[in-house]
Amino acid sequence: MIRLAAALLALSLSATTTAAFDTQATSAFVVDQTTGTVLLNKKADDPLPPASMSKLMTLYMAFEAIRRGKADGGLDLNEELPVSEHAQSYGGSSMFLRSGERVSVEDLIRGIIVLSGNDACVVIAEALSPDGTEYGFARLMTQRAQQLGMTNSTFSNASGWPQPGHLMSMRDLALLANRLITDFPEFYPLFAETEFEFDNRVPSNKRNRNPVLTMGIGADGLKTGHTEEAGYGLTGSAKQGDRRVIFVISGLDTVQARAQESQAIVNWAFRQFAMRPLATAGEQFAQANVWMGSEPTVGLVAAEDISILMPALAANEIEGEVVYTGPVNAPIKAGDQLAELVFTLEGLPETRLPLVADRDIAAGGFVSRVSTAALVLFKKLVQGPEEAT
Repeated sequence: MIRLAAALLALSLSATTTAAFDTQATSAFVVDQTTGTVLLNKKADDPLPPASMSKLMTLYMAFEAIRRGKADGGLDLNEELPVSEHAQSYGGSSMFLRSGERVSVEDLIRGIIVLSGNDACVVIAEALSPDGTEYGFARLMTQRAQQLGMTNSTFSNASGWPQPGHLMSMRDLALLANRLITDFPEFYPLFAETEFEFDNRVPSNKRNRNPVLTMGIGADGLKTGHTEEAGYGLTGSAKQGDRRVIFVISGLDTVQARAQESQAIVNWAFRQFAMRPLATAGEQFAQANVWMGSEPTVGLVAAEDISILMPALAANEIEGEVVYTGPVNAPIKAGDQLAELVFTLEGLPETRLPLVADRDIAAGGFVSRVSTAALVLFKKLVQGPEEAT
């Protein structure tokens, strides 16, 4: 493994650092979606009761079913599903559905997102469950979550109703939020709806509980949650300019505390960090030695334009290392990844960016191979077998 120091920008970053956000949440996770940089991690891998934030998993599976289509065992937006007595029996937040009636999938989706309807979750769950039960659907939720990489999530129901074994980590919720945003852009705008007046049944129950949607900070989703055990939580996302931030908090004491903490986190994430250009496509950082090639070295260049997230007040300086295992065996194709550019900014995790070959290097001919072998033999003779590499 060869390490080469690389002056990426001009001087040093040591003069300025960004203070970590001192969240009042018992568990929190904040990630810059644009770069994947984790900005805040407080007990983010602890499985905790997610309350209604787990409805995001029900929605994800509903969106998958809609995309699959009714002909393939999925759903149609205009399809009407029956409301069971079990669905009507749920307390808490509700669409006030009545047993025996039929409701369109589109209304049920909006009822889950805007009204946080526990009853709507059950109707969707029973329709998609392999055995027609909510618990059968919950087992599917757990299986699908594992497939998506949500390793600290298990589900006992479709709505987040307090129940043993119904747990999610804040990191898993952030991962799920990211998948909803990227996998279903056609449905994601629904999360920004502030009102849904279903059938004018309960006019006072038509407003989205997500407080960040109306704060003017670029927020456009996703889902609140509250139970006595879980406290007040929020899985949220906001976009300003070309950057998007996803955040998850849990365990706040009041509705007001949740709103204030959410706003503070979004402001901190956008104001304290900024995107800076690091390199342009084709810019060379180092050269790698080539083994038995037509040329002795190959340039290591950025595969594409690179920008990084860094503290907004930091000096325009970064130091890093180019790391590769060498010498690199010929032949080499232009664009082959041969190395990584590695650097760490204080307060942020290590960043590793790929570097690729700048040109083709053919395998060396007879003369080149003999010369290389002779050079290795000469080094062994001069240095001794223990020193030669």
